[in-house]
Amino acid sequence: MATLYKTFIVNCSIQKRPSHVSDNSRHYNLPLFPAFKPLKKVLPEVPLQIDDVKKTMSKTAAILLDAFVDSFFEFIDQPLLPSQSNFAPVVELGEAIVVTSIQGQIPDDFPEGVYIRNGPNPLFGGLQSTNSIFGRSSYIWVEGEGMLHAIYFKRWSPGIWTVLYNNKYVETDTYKVEKQRSKPLFLPAIEGDSPAILSAYLLNWLRFGKVNKYISNTNVFEHSGKFYSVAENHIPQEIDIFTLKTLRNWNVNGAWDRPFTSHPKKVPGTGELVTFGVAATKPFAVVGIISADGKKLVHKVDLKLNRCTLCHDIGVTQRYNVIMDFPLTIDLNRLLRGGPLMKYNKEEYARIGVMPHYGDANSIKWFEVEPNCTFHIINSFEDGHEVVVRGCRSLDSLIPGPDPSLKEFEWLSRCHEWRLNMQTGEVKERGLCGANIVYMDFPMINGNFIGIRNRYAYTQVVDPIASSTQDVPKYGGLAKLYFEESCAKFSMQRNREQPEEPIRVECHMFEKNTFCSGAAFVPRDGGLEEDDGWIIAFVHNEDTNISEVHIIDTKKFSGETVAKITMPRRVPYGFHGAFMPISFETQ
Repeated sequence: MATLYKTFIVNCSIQKRPSHVSDNSRHYNLPLFPAFKPLKKVLPEVPLQIDDVKKTMSKTAAILLDAFVDSFFEFIDQPLLPSQSNFAPVVELGEAIVVTSIQGQIPDDFPEGVYIRNGPNPLFGGLQSTNSIFGRSSYIWVEGEGMLHAIYFKRWSPGIWTVLYNNKYVETDTYKVEKQRSKPLFLPAIEGDSPAILSAYLLNWLRFGKVNKYISNTNVFEHSGKFYSVAENHIPQEIDIFTLKTLRNWNVNGAWDRPFTSHPKKVPGTGELVTFGVAATKPFAVVGIISADGKKLVHKVDLKLNRCTLCHDIGVTQRYNVIMDFPLTIDLNRLLRGGPLMKYNKEEYARIGVMPHYGDANSIKWFEVEPNCTFHIINSFEDGHEVVVRGCRSLDSLIPGPDPSLKEFEWLSRCHEWRLNMQTGEVKERGLCGANIVYMDFPMINGNFIGIRNRYAYTQVVDPIASSTQDVPKYGGLAKLYFEESCAKFSMQRNREQPEEPIRVECHMFEKNTFCSGAAFVPRDGGLEEDDGWIIAFVHNEDTNISEVHIIDTKKFSGETVAKITMPRRVPYGFHGAFMPISFETQ
């Protein structure tokens, strides 16, 4: 279609004009809409030498497409409810500022480093919808340009700290385009009327060579001493951890040319990084393994899935990769038939795949499981002949948004376990919390235990009342999970292999109307036990409109917060965070 369109422009432009048409007549009958006025500057350049025609026509086509969008598409701000005020974006600081308001004390053995969290921060004041002749389309709540919020901890001597705060947009390629033009350019292409989504796909591709903008708003991770921001619709962006400046795209020296999961995992022992990329067209899912030094893609394999499953996470064990194939799908054929682009269908199959790290599609052993949607894996590991997978499992999907016909809170997740027997193919699955209604997500563990058996994990706890009024989860506390202790009896003498009772859950709840995001585990310097450390999180009080960073001792989890650091600016709710140990000596 693009070729036909450009051919039409070229043919019309190079034909000999009738002798009765004056040189200036085209300027009087062209501007049917004000948006077409830029053509006046381009069309006088058309009678060029033949080798300039292609370049001129390409520029003309781009202006025509922009004019079409400006004339027929209206961008509209999506209003926020009063209870959603902390989802609103903030401006960049520009430079890091000193934080002086600290209640309590930062522990002396807290490590030096940076706590950094990613999240959506819409560039032009809020998420946008568009109305057009094709219908309405909207950005969904997880979209919005990525902004990094970072708090730096520099220890001068025991009890003497300098704490700095900064924030900055992740400057993706598409961010730079819209920033330069000072207006929204990409049409929403996820949720809305099918004709509007199709037209957005086509027009975004014709204008920018991309069907959607790159948001890089989901997570941050480190590999081989370098730091990256990522969202799974594009490759990661390398960032300067001290300034938050975006340095470059990371495509593993040109070897990785597709989307990149927001949750890559390091293989225990080798330090290799396992990634996963999904796409709306074949190949739907590809697994890659990046060398420990980050310089080479040492393995890449098409999983040969027959659908595009919106897989957000990948698991690893010492020998295997763990693939989650659940019925939240992106389907262009469904869109063409008038259905939604993205949909969760609980009538379709759900399965978990286990494959050797360097295996191919034929090496995957698939295990059918009960239909569900699991965005986040807590951990996976090998236990005898079984591969154990623990995750935050819901009965529906909150992306693109909960179905209003759902039973209450089916879209909220609870902790779940699958035990996959590699010899017999048997699956044992159970809810880890039993009948206790504790909704939770955004799990974290001590990073030294990724891919191996662990005793503890931590999650953000959903406030179901606050979440029910807006179909967006809010997290009113934190939970510590004791996988080898029963909630009926906390004695360590119980069967550690597989407790019969639901596991013990210890909660740390915030005060009323106070919610967190981006919680991360911080291991204690010199700590010997798995749970020796702290949880750090951005916390916001909606009554006072004050944002803080809380530090909670994981050994005294339900006790008082160790330190509350008041932020000099409001920090909106976001997604994933991490604590990165860094050295300030070179700065």
